[in-house]
Amino acid sequence: MKTAVQGAPSEAGLDLANWNWKVVRQFVQERFGLLLSGPSCLNYLHRLGFVVKRPKKRLLKAKAEKREAFVAAYVTLRKEAKAQGAQIFFVDEAHFRADVELRTKWVLRGEPALVDTSSPKFGEKATYYSAVCLETGEVEAMPVLGNTNAATSTAFLKLLRAKHPEPLIVIWDNGPAHHGPEIREYLKTPDLKLRLVALPGYSPDFNPDEAIWEWIREDVTANTCFGKAANVREKVDAFSPGWASASMRSNSVAAETCKPWPMPS
Repeated sequence: MKTAVQGAPSEAGLDLANWNWKVVRQFVQERFGLLLSGPSCLNYLHRLGFVVKRPKKRLLKAKAEKREAFVAAYVTLRKEAKAQGAQIFFVDEAHFRADVELRTKWVLRGEPALVDTSSPKFGEKATYYSAVCLETGEVEAMPVLGNTNAATSTAFLKLLRAKHPEPLIVIWDNGPAHHGPEIREYLKTPDLKLRLVALPGYSPDFNPDEAIWEWIREDVTANTCFGKAANVREKVDAFSPGWASASMRSNSVAAETCKPWPMPS
């Protein structure tokens, strides 16, 4: 049973998705002809060393050799940055939708865990860029009205450049918003001192900026239906002083006119 539970139930010949006490009881009954109670099944799992954990995705499309190469290159990159007086920022963007993002919650034993939703449209969302420097702990961020694209990414790079005069190294993924004529044109700026580095594919775990958005989802948007994008932005903006001060009129204008702000410490 210990070997079976370490894999999916389907690998043990059970047409079910996940292990729980009922699946354990079925497994034991089919394999050993014994009928266990629910508490006995759970006791067996604990005695065999199992605990309940929320799983993380194991990205099968990620190439191990490319990930290893990036780790080696990052070590060199940090040495070069220190020698040149450059600052490294990890950059990412996130969408906070107006519908419920389900997270764990405390409920009374025996009571169901329910969250109300008005089923808002998928497009009702608040979008942001952020950047984090691991060496200094600095975080810069920028709200965006609508979807991200090369123009909004260029605007965020300009905000980083204006805020940090030293040479900059920006590490981000290969998303569509990180490519385009606006970015290529901006990189031609004389004496820009800005270098872009791409993360290996399917490797969000290599971007520490993901933790910024995870923090907000856990503390601000978890288990809450906001209904409208404006309500989402109001709550996310209020999470840190100064977030709500940016005024936005359109994708391009918003990205050019909004200002970065610090995350709370």
